[in-house]
Amino acid sequence: MEFDREGPRLPAPRGPVSEAVAAHLLGTGPLPAPEAVAAAPVYGDDLQLALYQCYELHYRGFAGVPPDLEWDPDLLRTRAMLERRFLAALRADTPVHDSVEDAVGALLVEPVHGEGVSHFLRDEGELWQLREYAAQRSLYHLKEADPHAWVLPRLWGRSKAAMAAVEFDEYGGGRADRVHARLFADLMTDLDLDTTYGRHLDAASAECLATVNMMSLFGLHRALRGALVGHFAAVEITSSPGSRRLAEAMRRTGAGPAAEHFYDEHVEADAVHEQIVRHEVIDGLLEQEPWLAPDVVFGIDATGFVEDRFGDRLLADWRAGRSSLRTPLPTTSRVREEIAHIP
Repeated sequence: MEFDREGPRLPAPRGPVSEAVAAHLLGTGPLPAPEAVAAAPVYGDDLQLALYQCYELHYRGFAGVPPDLEWDPDLLRTRAMLERRFLAALRADTPVHDSVEDAVGALLVEPVHGEGVSHFLRDEGELWQLREYAAQRSLYHLKEADPHAWVLPRLWGRSKAAMAAVEFDEYGGGRADRVHARLFADLMTDLDLDTTYGRHLDAASAECLATVNMMSLFGLHRALRGALVGHFAAVEITSSPGSRRLAEAMRRTGAGPAAEHFYDEHVEADAVHEQIVRHEVIDGLLEQEPWLAPDVVFGIDATGFVEDRFGDRLLADWRAGRSSLRTPLPTTSRVREEIAHIP
C-alpha cells in the first residue's frame, strides 16, 4: 500500500456541488450555494462525492489541500447541509425493524438461496468483476476500522471495552503486517490493482460512496453513536458467511493467496467478533443508554439499505455485461487471457 505525504489527489468533479467543494479546498472558488445542495439528488454522484470530499479531510486529506481546512467553519456548514439531506433520506427510505432483537435476528438468518453479490461472485464471478469489486471496496478497506474508531470516546464500560477489543483485532493485534487494511492492500496486489490510498475514488459509483459516507456520518456525530454501533453490528454479524463466499470466489478464479487470505481471515475473526458485538457492545450500550435502542435498529437497517443499493448496482451492470465502474481499470494480462476464453 502506497502513501502520498500530501494525501491522494482530489477526484474529478461529478457536478456543480462537488466541483464547488473542490474549488474551495484548493482556494480557487466559493462553496456551493444552499440552493445547489438542495437541488442535487441525494443518492447521486454529485452530492455523495461532495460529502466524501468533506469527510476525507478527517482521514488523510488531499494533496494540495491545507490540513487546517478540516475545521473550516464555512466548509463545516456546507457539510452539515449535505449531511442533513443524506440522513433525512436514510431515515425516510430505510424500512426498520420493531426492535433490536428483531433487527439482529434478521441478520442471523442466512437465506437458503442467496442472490447477493458474494453469491454471484462465488458461483459465476469472473476475474474482472472481482477486480472491480475490490477497487470499489478499497475506499473503505484501505482505512478499515477507522470510521468505527470515532465511536470509542462516546462509549464507556462494557461497550467501550468490547468495541476496543474488536478494533484491536482489526488493527492487527499490534502487528503491522496483520492490520486489515494492509491485508486488503495485499489482496489488491494479487489482483493487479494499484494499492495507493484513494486511487480508485474516481472509479467508484455513487452507491459505493454512500456506503462509506454513512460510516463517517455515524462515526463523526456523538448523537449518532447508537446508529454507529448498529452499523458495526450489521457488518460484523454478516461478515463471516459473506467472507466465506468471497474466499471461495478468490480460490475458484485463482486470484492469489493474499486475496484468499484476506477473506479467510475475516471468516474466522468475524465469527468471534459477532458474539462480542451482540453480547457486549450492543448489550453494554443499551444497559447504560436504553433510549438508544431505536438508533441501533436504524443503524442496522440503514446498513442493509445502502449495501443493497450498492449490490443491486453491481449485479445490474455485471449481468448486463458492462463494467460497474465510472472509469476503467487497466486491463492486465490475466484479465485479457480470461476474456479471450469467453465463447
